[in-house]
Amino acid sequence: MNIYINPASKDWHRLSERNIPNDPEVDRAVRGIIESVCNDGDEALRRMAHDFDHTDISSFEVSAEEIAIACETVSPQVKEAILNAKRNVALFHAAQMPKEVEVETMPGVKCVQRPVAIDRVGLYIPGGQAPLFSTVLMLAVPAKIAGCREVILCTPQSHNRPIAPEILYAASICGVDRIFRIGGAQAIAAMAYGTESIPKVDKIFGPGNRFVTKAKQQLSSVVAIDMPAGPSEVLIMADHTASPTFVAADMLSQAEHGSDSQAMLVCSNEKIAYTVRAEIERLSAQLSRSTSVENSLSHSRLMVFNSIDDMIGFVNIYAPEHLIISMENPWKIAESVRAAGSVFIGNYSPESAGDYASGTNHTLPTGGWARSFSGVNIDSFIRKITFQELTRDGLESLATTIITMADAEGLDAHALAVKVRIQ
Repeated sequence: MNIYINPASKDWHRLSERNIPNDPEVDRAVRGIIESVCNDGDEALRRMAHDFDHTDISSFEVSAEEIAIACETVSPQVKEAILNAKRNVALFHAAQMPKEVEVETMPGVKCVQRPVAIDRVGLYIPGGQAPLFSTVLMLAVPAKIAGCREVILCTPQSHNRPIAPEILYAASICGVDRIFRIGGAQAIAAMAYGTESIPKVDKIFGPGNRFVTKAKQQLSSVVAIDMPAGPSEVLIMADHTASPTFVAADMLSQAEHGSDSQAMLVCSNEKIAYTVRAEIERLSAQLSRSTSVENSLSHSRLMVFNSIDDMIGFVNIYAPEHLIISMENPWKIAESVRAAGSVFIGNYSPESAGDYASGTNHTLPTGGWARSFSGVNIDSFIRKITFQELTRDGLESLATTIITMADAEGLDAHALAVKVRIQ
């Protein structure tokens, strides 16, 4: 890992770059997958399940009996952990429920804003070597609290790797309505367009590999998506009060997500940077996902800044998915943070807490999108509809304003719609 000492501000954007290569082959492949699913529906899904996942699927939907059998195989300890995490996620997200707004802007003019849940949402849960059953909690719990009428879930199944029972258990206790054994870009296309087996949804949520991410981006003109997302990332701010071992462990916990992940350190002196780098080398020898960690760290960075203002300035340009502030007076520093997905305050707030069980959501904007997007929250599952009612007196009091503005814009019929009512 390279260490950069007081990089000039003109270099900050370059040092903020992620390892997200533009791969035209992925783009073309995903376009082909989407076209096939759009044209051939279930037939295309079965063909891709055979070709990509080496499995033959007769029924895409996971049956209630299969779910019940799988739930029995989940250990009591894991079940208890999932239930504890679900409780905290539910408590935090339930507190976010918006209230209806009603305002009489002037006598006889009533305006209302009413929150309404999205009817049908689709959740994508990655499988593979690290089945993210925690993501089921992060998406299904707020969807149900918001009042979505139907929640469906897609997750991959291969010939030698069935759907993780923990995913099915989490989906069961969170009230997911239907589960389908299909993954990859083809699952995103199926939820966007609908097939004979899989219903079309109104909005798609969830992380995934390059193909899944590209499919969500390409289909965003067809179906709403939660946010632009890419490889996961963390940035840690550290000074003399930080534990180098804690910082190193947090960077490694991010690096093990995958080879494209990125871990960044922004610290106040060179000693911290060199000590953290040594701790990363020591601790990484203990980890099982060594290839992912090594590749991720090859494009991660350690940076030293002379001033807190420069540290904060770089953070706001980088706009990290996860930001850990291990510094003196961390809440004061946090007041100046304007771009981050989720912020972890102090030495005893590891990113792992937010990933699993503190209650905040771990589905967050990456790649600098935290400058303009929020992480998943209750509002992600809600639309807000406005209503207005005017009495005759209310309309008469606004008539001159409306007619004057309509005339100025050259929209005669707009003005006429008021005139015929008050004449």
